[in-house]
Amino acid sequence: MKRPEIIVIGGGASGILAAIVARRNGANVTLLEKNPRIGKKILATGNGRCNYTNVLANADDYNHPDFVAPVLDLFGPDRTIAFFERLGIAPKVETEGKAYPRSEQASSFLDVFLYELNASGVNVVCDAPVVRLVSAGRGFQVFRQDGTRHDADRVILATGGKAMPSSGSDGSGYALAERLGHHITPLFPALARLTLASPYLKQLDGVKIPGKAELLHRGDVLQSEYDDILFTKYGISGPTILRLSRKANELTLQGETVQVRVVLLDQLTRTDVEKRLAAALDRPVDFSLVGLIHKKLIPALIKEAGIQKQDTPVSKLTTVERNRLVDLLFDWRFTVTGNRGFEDAQITVGGIAVTDIDPVTMESKLVPGLYFAGEILDVDGPCGGFNLQWAWASGYAAGTAASGAAAE
Repeated sequence: MKRPEIIVIGGGASGILAAIVARRNGANVTLLEKNPRIGKKILATGNGRCNYTNVLANADDYNHPDFVAPVLDLFGPDRTIAFFERLGIAPKVETEGKAYPRSEQASSFLDVFLYELNASGVNVVCDAPVVRLVSAGRGFQVFRQDGTRHDADRVILATGGKAMPSSGSDGSGYALAERLGHHITPLFPALARLTLASPYLKQLDGVKIPGKAELLHRGDVLQSEYDDILFTKYGISGPTILRLSRKANELTLQGETVQVRVVLLDQLTRTDVEKRLAAALDRPVDFSLVGLIHKKLIPALIKEAGIQKQDTPVSKLTTVERNRLVDLLFDWRFTVTGNRGFEDAQITVGGIAVTDIDPVTMESKLVPGLYFAGEILDVDGPCGGFNLQWAWASGYAAGTAASGAAAE
């Protein structure tokens, strides 16, 4: 029986895994990567540590849970960890279910991938951007930028989204799919830093605090997160903000006004703060806050409260000024103006419409023999290993189905 010829377009997480699985199942596999090397984006994940899955991940963590469920049932976090353990990656599970390699190095994944691809006989071709994909009879013709043509029985498109274009994810795969009739849902960046409208950003730049951040829309709290908050010269960042950014960006792109509420003292009550101020009536208001909040926040907070002089004694504050100051410690609001774009985002929201794709095999419903994997699809999850888990799982499903093997 003739081995199927499979072309995998894209040497990121999903494409690499799809290529390995398809080759293990007996297919002849060529992996085409536009960069000089594979796995460039993997090296940047988890601040160089690679948070490669989350042991708590389930379908409800994603934007299309019904679509994601069959794939996670096939290749969920447990199978992901076992798969990589066989390749040599010892897992270390930390808080909130985040799994990292025990080596603490994302480069460990690249090392084991290069070994496995070579050992299994996958033909890896780098510096090979694909510019055209043609469905020709029962097969495909894949054209590279340099004019080289590859013929394939099946193709797995795993070119990623638009986030981090420096890694090669520039959205080129969308055009290849669109020319074959696939629908692309609206695209926008997520897990991204937010830009704010505030006169205090320059003086707050670099302040990092643990605290609660909430996303507000028309007075309602849409999402609440607790973790580090980082103020920057353009706005706000940190794990809390990355988690809020998907919904924030979605609404701002629709022309809606959203705010981020920073709660500086979520462990204290207003009564606690009132008692502190009552015990510091003879002290300057700025000094009364020392030891309570980050020192660099104090001047901005006092100005926002409408207090003209930083050294105004607490006893000289008006009732309005004092109440406003206390309010801000528990409810400091910033209007979101946008985000830092795909260049600064970790993932892309939107992509190939899941209604065009078989949720078990990742095969196109429009073009038989064409499969999809990873971020190119309209599937996204929160930060913390969920999006890489989707990349591995969808890559496994696509590689298995494209090779003609039955899913285990």
